[in-house]
Amino acid sequence: MSAVFPTVREVLALDPVRHGAPRVVAGDAGLDRPVRWVHVAEVPDIATLLGGGELVLTTGIGLPADDAGLRAFIGDLADVGVSGLVVELGRRYVSGVPRVMIAAAERRGLPLVELRRATPFVRITEAVHALIVDAQLTELRAAEEIHQRFTELSVEGADAAEVIRQAAELSGCPVVLENLSRQVLGYDPAGESAELLLDGWEQHSRRIRPAGRTAYDPDSGWLVTVVGARGQDWGRLLLRWPASGDAPSARAGEPTVAPPTRLTILIERAASTLALGRLIRRDAEGLERQLHRTLLTALLDHSRPVDEVALRAKALGVALDRRHLVGVMVRQRADDPAGEGGPEAGQARLRDLSEAVGQALREAKLTALTSAVDDNSVGALLALPDPTAEDRALSAFAGALRRVRLDAGTGRATAADVSRSGFGADGSRGGGVGAVIVAAGSGVSSLREARRSLVEARQIAEAARRDRRDLPIFRLPHVGLAGLLHLLRDEPRLQTFVERELGPLLEYDAQHPRERLLDTLRAYLEQGRNKSAGAAAAHLSRPAFYERLARIARILDVDLDSVEASLSLHVALLALEAVRTP
Repeated sequence: MSAVFPTVREVLALDPVRHGAPRVVAGDAGLDRPVRWVHVAEVPDIATLLGGGELVLTTGIGLPADDAGLRAFIGDLADVGVSGLVVELGRRYVSGVPRVMIAAAERRGLPLVELRRATPFVRITEAVHALIVDAQLTELRAAEEIHQRFTELSVEGADAAEVIRQAAELSGCPVVLENLSRQVLGYDPAGESAELLLDGWEQHSRRIRPAGRTAYDPDSGWLVTVVGARGQDWGRLLLRWPASGDAPSARAGEPTVAPPTRLTILIERAASTLALGRLIRRDAEGLERQLHRTLLTALLDHSRPVDEVALRAKALGVALDRRHLVGVMVRQRADDPAGEGGPEAGQARLRDLSEAVGQALREAKLTALTSAVDDNSVGALLALPDPTAEDRALSAFAGALRRVRLDAGTGRATAADVSRSGFGADGSRGGGVGAVIVAAGSGVSSLREARRSLVEARQIAEAARRDRRDLPIFRLPHVGLAGLLHLLRDEPRLQTFVERELGPLLEYDAQHPRERLLDTLRAYLEQGRNKSAGAAAAHLSRPAFYERLARIARILDVDLDSVEASLSLHVALLALEAVRTP
C-alpha cells in the first residue's frame, strides 16, 4: 500500500521529467522521500518560504557564485526538510552542477538531480500535482469506504472477529486485538504466518509504546489505538505497518515512513466499532424472548427503570417489592458439556437446564424471575419473605434441582441419567461432562441492589468451575482470593491494577528474558517474605537472590520489606495468573 504523496523516485519516472534526461548526482539514499509539492525557485533564500516536503526546481541562475554560498543554500534546504533539488543544466551550469553542491548534498543526504536536457518546468509541476491530487482523491475514497464498511458492521452488531477480519482485509496488514494485560483477544494475520505473528506476543507488545492514544511506533512498526468507551479503556487494537519487508519504509538505512492517513482512520473506526459492539451487544433471541428474560436482563444491564421491572414482574405474579432477594446462577461446569452436536445441541441443553431450574423452583415452592442469561447459564432472582428464609430456600432449591435432573424423562434415576445429570447416585456432585454448578450471591433487601446479587452469583459460578469440591451451592466465601481474582480477570480495572503494580517489571523481563525477575518476586512472596527460603525455592544463592530483590525494588520503586507493599504485589501476581489462565 503506497503513501498518499509520490516519492522522489516516482517523480523521476514521470514522462515530463524523463524528457529532461535526469541524473541523480547526490543523495540517492533519500529517493524514497515523499514529495508533498513542487516549487520553482531562482533565489538563494527560498528556504524561508518552504514548509518541508517540497521538490525544488531551479535553473541555478540566481544561486550564489561562491562555494560558501552554495553550501549554505544546500544546508538551508536540508534544514527545512525539502524532499529534493532538481537543477536544469544549460543556463547557469552547462556541463554539470558544481562539485561543492554535490558534496554538500551528499553530506546532508539531500537528493540532487541534474536535468541534462531543457524541460518546461510547468509540465513537471502539472504532472506531479496531478499525481498528488489523484492520490489524495484515492485516499478520500478509501476513507469513505472505511466509514461505510464499519458503519454497516456497527448496525449489524458484528462480533469482534468480523471487525478484525474486515480491518485486515481493508488494510492488507496484520491486525491484533489485545486486552490491557497484553493477552490476545483476536487477530487476523492478513495472509501471513499466525505463529510468527503471535509468538512471544506479550513480551513483544510491551515493547510497543506509541506516544498517544492513537499513534505509530516506528521502532516496532505497529500502528496502535486504544479501545474503550465512556472513559473505560479495555484493550488496544494494533495494525502492523509495513505489512511486508518490501515496503518503502523497510529499506535498509531509511527512516520508517509513517503509515498513510487512511490506516489511522481505519484503525480508529475499527476500535470504535469494537467498543460500540461491546456496549450494545444484544441477546440473540431478539423480540421473541420471554418476559422473564426481559426483566432479568433489564436488572443485569440497567436497560429499564427498576420501578418498571417491579411493576411488570408483579403483573407476572412475582412480587419483588419489600422482599429479600437472592441472585442464583446455575451453569454447566464445562462450556460445551457434550463436546459435540454444534450450536443447536448446545441451545437444546441450555433449554433443558432452564426448564429444570423452573421446575425445581416450583417444586421448592419458591417465587422467582428465571431465564437463561448466556450460552451456558440460567439465572434466577429469588424473592423471599425475609432474610431468615435464605439458607432454607437455597437448600430446598438445590435438592429439588438434583431430583429434577435425575428423574427427567423417566421418573427414576438410571445410570445414564446419573451420568448426564452431573450428580452422583447418592445425591453428591459428580465430575461428569454434564455436571452443573449452583451459585448464589449475597441476599439484598432492595430491588435496586438485585443486580449486585445476580452479578456476584454469576462470578461465583464462573470461579467455581476451577473448584473440584462437591458443594450443593457455592457462595462467595467458597471461592477464596484466587477464585475471586479469576472471576474478575476480564475486568479492565483489575488488569489496570496489574499493569500499575507489575508493569515496569514485566517490561524489564520482556527486555531481559533470561533474568525472569517476576519469578524471583513470586518465590519471595510465596515464601512469606523469607529471603533464605525464597532463594532456595528460586534455586539461587542467597547473595544472587538478594541482589535480584534489590533490583526489583528499584524497578518497581517499592520497599519489599513493607507488608502493605508486598501484599499489594502478591495480589497483583495472583491477578496476573488469573488473567493469563483461560
